[in-house]
Amino acid sequence: MRTLIIGGSVFLGRAITEEALRRGHEVTTFNRGRSGEDLPGVEAVRGDRESPEDLARLAHGREWDAVVDVCGFVPRVVGDSVRALNGKAATYAFVSSISACSLWPAKGPTDEDSPRFECAPDAGPDDGDYGTLKAGCERAVEQGFDGHSLIVEPGLILGPHENVGRLPWWLTRMARGGKVLAPGDPGVEMQIIDARDLAAFTLSQAEAGTQDRFFAAGVRDGLTYGGFLEECRAATGSSAELVWIDDRFLLDHGVQPWTELPLWAPGIPELAGVWLPSSARAVAAGLTCRPVAETVRDTWAWLRDVPEERRSFGTERMRHGIDPGKEAEILAAWERRA
Repeated sequence: MRTLIIGGSVFLGRAITEEALRRGHEVTTFNRGRSGEDLPGVEAVRGDRESPEDLARLAHGREWDAVVDVCGFVPRVVGDSVRALNGKAATYAFVSSISACSLWPAKGPTDEDSPRFECAPDAGPDDGDYGTLKAGCERAVEQGFDGHSLIVEPGLILGPHENVGRLPWWLTRMARGGKVLAPGDPGVEMQIIDARDLAAFTLSQAEAGTQDRFFAAGVRDGLTYGGFLEECRAATGSSAELVWIDDRFLLDHGVQPWTELPLWAPGIPELAGVWLPSSARAVAAGLTCRPVAETVRDTWAWLRDVPEERRSFGTERMRHGIDPGKEAEILAAWERRA
């Protein structure tokens, strides 16, 4: 196949590019060349998707079997890409987010038939938050592309080269050792998806010319938060001691859910459905998910060669990890309470 990947050099985009090359695709990537390095074997086209001239230059004289858009955040911008590439590919695969579902994360279970946020396909960057705009991006593809439109809505994505910083932060913290603040209930069941499994599923659907929408939030396979943190400790070979502290104590001490202690979803109404999305349709269509232990081990194998001062624990939009001083204060307060 001839595949165009909009993005293609960072985390999920990199995983999709690697998988496409592994399958023997002729791969073109389109990005600004600022966030990551191009993988050997791709045709790298430099450009800004917000520039009509750059989009026209990308489309001129080229055709593909599929476009995989992994970095669309503003409906108006995605719509411009769709129009520029109309007639240049048979399938437009847009990697969206489960955040486009208006019920998530407060309610559940959720699936592909759950309602999406109201957002126009030509909305601008100030017309909503992340999830709202993702819903508008989906409509820009579904309403604007004349070929097959494929919408993939991932849940929590982890894996090697993660730039969001959730798993890298936990691995870094475990490797540091000592008493580690472990939040909430260790028995809470989680769902994660490895970027490599998401890449394989997305490309398989694009190869088949699928026109559909899929939740890709991993599967409920017995993974618990406690099990996840134990895998992080085991992968790093750390002698860290996990100190489990209940939700209410952490909330009362001003700890921010999900970010300060990555993936911590306390038992509050706003997060009641965070681990309840259903990937049943994707599984029926061929999605497979590797064990979290493999994801954690492979991520540490990559991360341990990255100097700590160069590790990414978030993006401009969201940072992850609790300040060491704050962690120590809470641990001391918990011990005094006990």
